[in-house]
Amino acid sequence: MLQDFRQHIIRSVCSRAFRRSAATPLAFVIGLSAWKNFINDWFQGQPLKRYGRNISLVRFYSTVAPRILANPQSKVYVWAFKHPKFVENFCKRWNVPLVRVEDGFIRSVALGATRAPPLSLCFDSSSLYFDATRASDLERIIQNFDFDADPELLSRARRGVSSLVSSRLSKYNVSADADVNLIYGPKARKRILVLGQVEDDASIAKGCEKPITNNDLVRIAVQENPDAQVIYKPHPEVLHGTRPAQSNPDDVRSIAMVLDQDISLSDSLNTVDHVYTITSLSGFEALLRGIHVTCIGMPFYAGWGATDDRQVCDRRTAKRSVEEIFAAAYILYARYFDPFEHRSIVFEEALELLATMKSKSAVA
Repeated sequence: MLQDFRQHIIRSVCSRAFRRSAATPLAFVIGLSAWKNFINDWFQGQPLKRYGRNISLVRFYSTVAPRILANPQSKVYVWAFKHPKFVENFCKRWNVPLVRVEDGFIRSVALGATRAPPLSLCFDSSSLYFDATRASDLERIIQNFDFDADPELLSRARRGVSSLVSSRLSKYNVSADADVNLIYGPKARKRILVLGQVEDDASIAKGCEKPITNNDLVRIAVQENPDAQVIYKPHPEVLHGTRPAQSNPDDVRSIAMVLDQDISLSDSLNTVDHVYTITSLSGFEALLRGIHVTCIGMPFYAGWGATDDRQVCDRRTAKRSVEEIFAAAYILYARYFDPFEHRSIVFEEALELLATMKSKSAVA
């Protein structure tokens, strides 16, 4: 029935006066939460049509689809995978570019759940960087880019890694600074940090071949390192109560130290020898600090020879250094925007702006 309705609408569209033209490209943003009005800035004057997440199939095919097909330069933008399935099906059927949008790798001082606007976004026409089920634009860059032919890019990457690490900044920057020597205690053996995630997050669903919880990850780390000190850091959004925990940290307190306070990632990695993660971006930040990282899932930085991987991605055949992966992700792939001056910026400017924002928030 629905298929017949869709075909009827499309036939009527094609018979009307909606003729394809070389008009100004239109961006159709579908499925974003209402509060994400910051997206308007990122298109900088390009005509933009926004439709909410609850748009119906009837309204889409009767109102939106004709407008999309009327302009051959139209593109549809959706937030990650949070959109009606019929939107993706329509784009595939009519070869309309579908671009997925997601927060970048240095986002804001506050958590995304607090509705703070991001300094960085990723726009991906293939999938998204955390989707291991198919090749994203980022994966293609890491796999195919000729880094040897661009020494200046690698120089920028080395400087960028150094600046990011020394700045003590991360994707989110709401966590408190702390003296981990007081929290962890004297170091008398190998120290392992287990990085918790929001367990119903798409990065786990799209990055793991089989279900796994944070508690499972802790148990793996303990089993593989029986003589080590294992410390479990729950995700900041879980600790702040903005996202629910799917597994109870209390269930692993008998085998690991569980951090109940949200300390900064930079501090938590101090004195750590080995990190275990499912697919967390924080695992890459550990790599930037020269820490050995075990990935149970397949984040964007796994599969290139830089990590200890427990999942295989046959598409990823190139061997890449941490600096090359950083260059691909933070410099070539992610985009940056200054919400105060309303202009596009580059990674180095975004990091400097984030440091200024962090400093001002600390004073306030």
